[in-house]
Amino acid sequence: MGPRVRVGVIVGVHGVRGAVRIKSFTEEPADIGYYSPMEDEAGGTKFRLKVTGEVKGLVIATLEGIADRNAAEALKGTGLWVPRERLPGRLAEDEFLYSDLIGLVVEAVDGKRLGTVKAVADYGAGDVLDIKLEPKGDMMVPFTKDSVPEVDIAGGRLVVVPPVYAPDENEERNGGA
Repeated sequence: MGPRVRVGVIVGVHGVRGAVRIKSFTEEPADIGYYSPMEDEAGGTKFRLKVTGEVKGLVIATLEGIADRNAAEALKGTGLWVPRERLPGRLAEDEFLYSDLIGLVVEAVDGKRLGTVKAVADYGAGDVLDIKLEPKGDMMVPFTKDSVPEVDIAGGRLVVVPPVYAPDENEERNGGA
């Protein structure tokens, strides 16, 4: 099996006839239907999906073979994966798949290695890189041109401008200890 990309995740049920609510990771949420059939993360279960609507930023869909609420509820949390080759051709110069960013080496502007990209998330205010620092710790950086001026997928690295943190109130009271 070649590389795969997660295009969505089942986040809940909709109604009593087995419809599900899906958080779509496609640019246009309803476009997730174009990638049917999909499979779960293990690749053992295939899903034929039909988009029936959208509500509150989620896609409503029916899955072939799922006809009641209990069966749909059992799928909550299931990621929906497709082979990478089924995705559209070339991405624009400043477009990246989350899966391409995870695992990249993170360097500071001065070239010092900071760690690796552990995850990419969008909490509503834009994409954020979750970076596993070396030798320990984590750092979150907005995935913007200002904070991440260089992304070199082929070279397996990206450059970040680390955020400046205000000192912790307790540190100031304790004299920086």
